[in-house]
Order: sequence, then C-alpha cells, then structure tokens
Amino acid sequence: MDGTTDRFTGFVRRARDAGHLVVQPRMGFGELHRMRAGLRAVRDADATTVGTVTLDSYTRCHEDGAALRALRERPADLNGFPLLAHGVPAVRTLLQEVASADFPVQIRHGTPRPLRLLRAMAEAGADATEGGPVSYCLPYGRVPLARAVAEWSAGCELLAARPVPPHVETFGGCMLGQLCPPSLLVALSVLEAIFFREHGLRGISLSYAQQVHPGQDLEALAALRRLADERLSGNAHHIVLYTFMGVFPRTGHGSRRLLADSARLAVRGGAERLVVKTPAEAHRIPTVGENVAALAHAARAAEAEAAGAAGTGAARTGAEAAGGVAPWTPTESGLYEEARTLVDAALEPGGPGGTGATVGACLLRAFARGILDVPYCLHPDNANRTRATIDATGALGWSRAGGMPVTPAPTAAAAPVTAAQLTELLGFNRRRFDGRSPGAPYGAPYGRAS
Repeated sequence: MDGTTDRFTGFVRRARDAGHLVVQPRMGFGELHRMRAGLRAVRDADATTVGTVTLDSYTRCHEDGAALRALRERPADLNGFPLLAHGVPAVRTLLQEVASADFPVQIRHGTPRPLRLLRAMAEAGADATEGGPVSYCLPYGRVPLARAVAEWSAGCELLAARPVPPHVETFGGCMLGQLCPPSLLVALSVLEAIFFREHGLRGISLSYAQQVHPGQDLEALAALRRLADERLSGNAHHIVLYTFMGVFPRTGHGSRRLLADSARLAVRGGAERLVVKTPAEAHRIPTVGENVAALAHAARAAEAEAAGAAGTGAARTGAEAAGGVAPWTPTESGLYEEARTLVDAALEPGGPGGTGATVGACLLRAFARGILDVPYCLHPDNANRTRATIDATGALGWSRAGGMPVTPAPTAAAAPVTAAQLTELLGFNRRRFDGRSPGAPYGAPYGRAS
C-alpha cells in the first residue's frame, strides 16, 4: 500500500485479492471500555473484519448536552458511541489502541449536518466514514437538502485536505432500507460517489442494500459495478452490500437464513464487503457476542458459497434445486439502463465537466423537479409522487413514476397503496423467512406476499 492509499481501502483490496469477503458490524456502545472491548472482539472474530464505531442518536442530532448527561448518568442506555461527548483525545487514544492497517475502523454517524463530526473524526484518526448529502438527509428528518449538500461539500473538502484522506462510503444504495426500487438505489449510490470525487476524495465505496429478490439484487449489483467503473475511472472504489435493512425476521432461524443469503449474494454479486445485521435487531440493540456471532455466520456462508462456485463453476443452493425455481439467476430487466438514465438526467444539463454546475447543485435541481423522487419518503424536499410495489414474481418495481424517467410495470395498480397494503409490503421478507422451517428449501416463496 502506497502512502496515498488509506488503510481502509488498502485492507479491503488485500482481502479481495486473497479471496475473502470483508464482514462488518453496525456496532456502537456508550462507554469507552465497552466500545474498546467490542472493537477488539470484532478484530479477533473468526472472519475477515473491519471495525465499526456507530454514533448515538443525541450526537447525530447535535444534542451535545443530552449526550453528555447520558454519558454521565446512564451510559449503558445510549444507543451508540457519543464521540463529541468523549472528546477527540479520548477517541484518538481508543483508535490508536485498536485500529491498524490490518484492522481499520469506520465511524458511522447518520447526520445530514456532518461538518463538526467529520472534523472530529479526522482529528481522531478514523480510517473511514460513510453517508452522503441525500442519503443522510431525506430519510432522517427535515433538514433542508440544500443545507445538507452545503455541509457535506465542506466536510468532504475538509477530509480531502488530510495528507491521506479517509475512505468514504456512499449510503445512497440503502435509501429507506426497503421498498426503494434497485435502479434508484444504484443511481443514488453512484451520484453520491461522484459527489465525493468532485470534492477531492479518492477512496470510495458504493453501497447497495439487499432487497426482496436475489436475482434482481444480482442484476442491481452488476449495474452498480458497471456504472461505478464508468463514472469513477481512476478512483479506488469497491462495492459494499448491506444485509436486508427493513423489517427483519423475528425468529432465529429466519434471521440467520436471511443473513446467510446476504453473504451468498455478496459473493455471487462480487461485493467486496458486507455490513451485517444480527438476529437480535428485531427486538433490541445486539450485544458484542451477538455481533461477533453474526460476523462468523456470514463469513462461513460466504466461504461455503465461494467454495461451491470454485468447485462447480456456479454454486447451487437447495433453493435452486427444489421447487422448479431459480431465484439466484440474475434478472434481465434493463436495470442498468434505467439507473444510467437516472444518473444522466440528474447531472444534465451541467454537471462535472459540463457547463459548470456542481454535482450538489444538480442533485438539488433533480429533487426539486422530481427527476429523483424516493417513494414513501416524506421529507419536504422529496416530491413523494412515486410508488413501488412487489410484483407477482417477488421483484421490487415501480407502480407509479411521478416525474422520474422510469417506466412502471404494465400491470401496476393505478389505485393508491393503502396503509394495510404498505404494511403487507414492508413485512414481505419477515414473513418469507420466518415462515420457513430451519431445514426447508425456498421452494417458491418469491411470489406476491400474502
């Protein structure tokens, strides 16, 4: 690794070259000693891991006084790590004790106004962070998109000015966690990556969240890879997959099977990194042990998938062998073309290399005109005229296009989605995975939710 490559980028690259999927938790604890113990446990897990420090809600919302009071009075109740309350010197010491080139650590924050946090992270020596001007604004509150774009612009430039800028991951591919069609997830991830590059960042990863149909997800990952290679030529970049972020199975066997499926999807789709969830997350914040167990479970599933592919040319699961369906066959729906159209529509006219408009300005204009429009997102700067549904094949698609250059399915219902129907859609994966016994194959669960 040369002196211009950040440790996070270098580690993921070495793991990829060695044939290992990097697995990562979303873990954060209030107290320094618990955060230190959690990072060490992740480092020592039976998997190829990177560390995570996830910040608490008070810190994300800039409620510094509340974070300080909670740290003093009830630190165990915090739902993450209060970085600013602990202070940069304490966080720097924590990272120096645990992080290294063989175990880089990402700080995850969740705020649309990141400048103070990004400055503190950089001063503390964090290897990486994540987010984006759209993905950390629209789902999380009512901060104006223009303010988020301005702070992210300044924050990225602050990071880019470091001798070795930290790695930054887009969160655009995880928009709302579920019920956002893959073409928009891919487009938003690519647009945020182009935004990062425009502001001087060099090590970038592009996210995508597992949805409801493995074949469609494989097509989406291929589209994301292709667009990233086209639009980020010359930049170090990789793909990070997220285990399904929506309503999670409530049973242990259902959640473990969903986690294993995400690991198989990462291997088949060529993702270099997987951010996992644990079975506990349907009920409460997971413990260190539960995080480590989830990492090991995902790593074993990924290794088995890779070994099967190496031995047979294409691994086959019991799901494919049973029931006459092949859910792991990539769909061919034109997803790449649709995502590319969205990216081009957002960046034109103007855009990088064009008539002078910045990527941030292009994003603001695209949302103001409804060219980009996240379904079911209630933020005031989102048009909210699009809708999505799960079709009869179990794939996620558009039922209403609004002003976006996308085409709804010919069979899409014209009537508005009712609250009961939305609840049914949101619970699709939970019912699908909880409804299968621990040893059962898929059979044919990819039809319409019932």
